[in-house]
Amino acid sequence: MSQKAPLITRDVLAIERTRLANERTFLAYFRTAVVFLSAGFAILEMSALEEIRPLGWFLLCLSPLILAVGIGRLVYIRAHIKKYYQL
Repeated sequence: MSQKAPLITRDVLAIERTRLANERTFLAYFRTAVVFLSAGFAILEMSALEEIRPLGWFLLCLSPLILAVGIGRLVYIRAHIKKYYQL
């Protein structure tokens, strides 16, 4: 049986940067989902924007999908990081 060599400081820091980048990417997905959700609600609530009401509904439906993609990516990348580098 061969044991894995301990990671050097440079590798540990690279893994940490990758983890932080993954979280930052998720936050970008989350921010986009919140903006789409709020824009959809704003379009639906304003009577002056009656002609683009379908866009409001589209944004409301798209928002949870964007959030789901972001969560999926977060979990997928986190699992790959754990798989290759057990700290």
